[in-house]
Amino acid sequence: MNEAITLLKQLIATPSFSYEEEKTAQLIFDFLSEKGISPQRILNNVYACNLHFDESKPTLLLNSHHDTVKPTAAYTLDPFMPLEKDGKLFGLGSNDAGGSVVALIQAFCHYYDKKMSHNLILAITAEEEVTGENGIELLLKHLPKIDCAIVGEPTQMKAAIAERGLMVLDCTAHGIPGHAARNEGDSALYHAIDDINWFRNFRFPKLSSLMGEVKMTVTQINAGTQHNVVPNECRFVVDIRPTDIYDNVEIVDIIRQHVNCDIVPRSTKHVASCIDEKHRLVQTAITLGIERFVSPTTSDMVSMPFPAIKMGVGDSARSHRADEFVYIKEIDEGIQQYINFLKTFNHE
Repeated sequence: MNEAITLLKQLIATPSFSYEEEKTAQLIFDFLSEKGISPQRILNNVYACNLHFDESKPTLLLNSHHDTVKPTAAYTLDPFMPLEKDGKLFGLGSNDAGGSVVALIQAFCHYYDKKMSHNLILAITAEEEVTGENGIELLLKHLPKIDCAIVGEPTQMKAAIAERGLMVLDCTAHGIPGHAARNEGDSALYHAIDDINWFRNFRFPKLSSLMGEVKMTVTQINAGTQHNVVPNECRFVVDIRPTDIYDNVEIVDIIRQHVNCDIVPRSTKHVASCIDEKHRLVQTAITLGIERFVSPTTSDMVSMPFPAIKMGVGDSARSHRADEFVYIKEIDEGIQQYINFLKTFNHE
């Protein structure tokens, strides 16, 4: 475990904001090389195949990400200074998703030269925090055929067998400009309020047995140029967490039938995902007594056109918060659980 902690400290100390992950990619590449593994790198994505890779066998992908968000102003500690205190390791990216990164690397190294029922591909990728095109989405185009995956995200090592999708809408309400002192103009703000109230109160009629209802939240709003001008335009943003019951395009069509503002989805490709309970990954979790759940947050699973579960070190509640940390014991336990999981999963 000591080398896992050492690597994680090096990753924390090296800024790796999304789109700027060059140095942490090199750290991971060098670490694997020093272990006698032959990693490959495509932009800031680092991957490696197990020693006895056999194209006739199915392949399991072990994936996590090494990019981070930027630290909030609420940090009281240096986000790039790894600090061990009270059994915790503090630092930006320690929980999301550095703990999973180093634990997956250790598990991969453990099985690197062993013959198993499945091939293993380790992929530590970039741009997850921004769902960028040059992260897992790019890398998958260059990898051998993948049959299933484990995605390392902070889940307290529980297995997410489904996760909601993500769709962000840029909305624009229109009005007529005028002077606030006179009875003129038609405020776009008031039109926006009507639509925002609809987003707040509408309930999609179909419920998912796994995920419940589609969730819509207005998260940003902007209008006006000065205090005495009636705004002719009001822009607001809606965060939508789809379920497996509705197609994302269908959700947009329903919304357009009910609101007057212009609607522009940033993307409709990040759909909800789930895995069949009979799949080997889920059955392995059941065998090992690992708790299964539905994740309310998205991950690189949205870019994977094959069955996957999300399971990793740390707690999602700590992600993107000031003074981020991971418990040292969580990393050790995560390494062991990954190793045990792969042993059971690969049992012939």
